Amino acid sequence: MDSAPHTPIPAWLARLYPFTPQSFTTAGGAKMSYLDEGPRSDEAVLMLHGNPTWSFYYRNLVQAVSPKLRCIVPDHIGMGLSEKPQNYDYTLATRIADIEALVTSLGLRRVHLVVHDWGGAIGFGFATRHRDLIGRIVILNTAAFLAKRIPLRIQLCRIPGLGPLIVRGLNGFAGPATWMAMHLRSLTRHEKRGYLFPYDSWDHRVAVDAFVRDIPLRRSHPSWATLDEIGNDLDELAKQPIMIVWGGRDFCFNYDFLNRWVKIFPNADLRPMAQAGHYVLEDAGPKAITPIEQFLISEIK
Repeated sequence: MDSAPHTPIPAWLARLYPFTPQSFTTAGGAKMSYLDEGPRSDEAVLMLHGNPTWSFYYRNLVQAVSPKLRCIVPDHIGMGLSEKPQNYDYTLATRIADIEALVTSLGLRRVHLVVHDWGGAIGFGFATRHRDLIGRIVILNTAAFLAKRIPLRIQLCRIPGLGPLIVRGLNGFAGPATWMAMHLRSLTRHEKRGYLFPYDSWDHRVAVDAFVRDIPLRRSHPSWATLDEIGNDLDELAKQPIMIVWGGRDFCFNYDFLNRWVKIFPNADLRPMAQAGHYVLEDAGPKAITPIEQFLISEIK
């Protein structure tokens, strides 16, 4: 385990993201940047982001929770401040294995989950395999089960040849997300810069493109069986304390996804944010963050 992040943080970003990332080398040989904030303990909140965000998405929640509970927030390989190898195995199974290795390296014995977007499949992939470690779970506009549809705009980004040109060449996935994922308010100029900072070139958008292509829509897809297994095992976590905070104006993870979560976890504490977009923590702000903070620290004496 190293002590320094792979990518330096400029001063303007540090004002929004006032953390000192750590670095962990995965089994695939890539350096993973992650936040480790709060009291040293073998109990922690593991916050997992999706595509095209990074740990920057959780910055306000980390600052709210970390005074009382350790927060571990990785940037998936190819994302955020992590290394961006061009030939990594960017599949769901490897994503889960990377998180398993990180948790093991930290010696965590109790893990509370907060998951968003692709973080849902990755986080629940970890949770269904390590149920003895799992405490509280917070679900934010995500899925961890097979789905039959994706928005047309995402389908366009998967077309061979055209997709990489849009996603990697024109930044046509991470860029539009800075406004498409919001509804109640607009991101400030510096917030947009923060979200886009890691994705400033063709090479640095390799995993943004890989995440889009890793969405399994057919049985022949390399990640189909992995996601199918996760979805089939979700109900084994139904006895855990679960909170669902859901942005109702999400262009991708709409109410069909929310209804499936409610069916799987009927006893979950549901907190709908009807007018918030996909970036629900960013869009709803304290209305989303405060109940999550209270939920996560409620058992701390």
